[in-house]
Amino acid sequence: MASPTPAARALLLAAASLLLAAAPATAQSDGEGTVTWSVRPADASGEDGRAWVEQELDPGEAATEYMAVHNLSDTEVVFRLSAADGFFQDNGRFSMLPSDEPSTDAGLWIEVQEEVAVGPDETAVVPFTTTVPDNATPGDHAAGIAASVLSEQAGEDGATVGVESRVGFRVMTRVTGALAPSASIEDVSSSYALSWNPLAPGRAQVTFTVVNTGNARLLVTGAATAAGREAAFPGPEEIDQELMPGDERRFTVTVDDVWPSVFVPATLNVTPVVAGEGEGTPVDTATADAGFWAVPWPQLIALAGIGLLIGSSLWGRRRSKARLEHLLEEAREEGRREAAEPV
Repeated sequence: MASPTPAARALLLAAASLLLAAAPATAQSDGEGTVTWSVRPADASGEDGRAWVEQELDPGEAATEYMAVHNLSDTEVVFRLSAADGFFQDNGRFSMLPSDEPSTDAGLWIEVQEEVAVGPDETAVVPFTTTVPDNATPGDHAAGIAASVLSEQAGEDGATVGVESRVGFRVMTRVTGALAPSASIEDVSSSYALSWNPLAPGRAQVTFTVVNTGNARLLVTGAATAAGREAAFPGPEEIDQELMPGDERRFTVTVDDVWPSVFVPATLNVTPVVAGEGEGTPVDTATADAGFWAVPWPQLIALAGIGLLIGSSLWGRRRSKARLEHLLEEAREEGRREAAEPV
């Protein structure tokens, strides 16, 4: 198959761009060789230990930060530098828009040089500037900045497919003004899984959507309570759940050891706090009813079985008593007949 035209190849490169990481990390891209690099926040002298950049700026204000691009490869590499709007994925991990999707918010506020050449095992410190528009809305805005390399891979049909591998970190900008953090709970649904062992409880699942209805980034936690049992979210093994203004995320919480009682009262409490600057600032708790029907079929079946056994036993005893009374009556009648006969 013939190789794609330059225009087609560029389209493939844009369409197949892949974000490997948006936090300090190391990535690899297979082209002519293996390229390994990391990107971290820095000051003018080098890496400064931050995981990402957080800044608070007035509308119209600008600030300069730095990124450290460390080439861990054994050859010089020219890295492409770019910024784009940032967002949190459904799993709670931070990412940034791919190269072929236009930014509409904070990704447009960042200016950085287009590329940088970094020698083997060397680090380049590159400045970038965030300029907040005069009409920017108060509150939190997310962007990501990254260094990338392009590689070409052949698909099964022989077509050349371009892959953009990016490594970067998030840039969180809070525009000064009235901060109004708030959250709501929507689309609550509950289900119950019976245990067919009548001596064992079942488990409940509560599914719901949390919506960040304010203008501040929120760290979302909470708990679901059903029949006196409670389950917190996120769990101890799960990452923190952050929501940008306007974000919504679907959660499912499992509450174990819940006994069925026809209707089980349940409550959902979401207790968000402000993340970033002013972290820990309390936000009004959002509460929703999550009660559900849980018919205790195993227990009812067991009770019905016990009732049948008791009824059968009582019926057997009653039948035995009636038979015994019948035999006694026959014996008395026989006695009376014998007594009436002449000697």
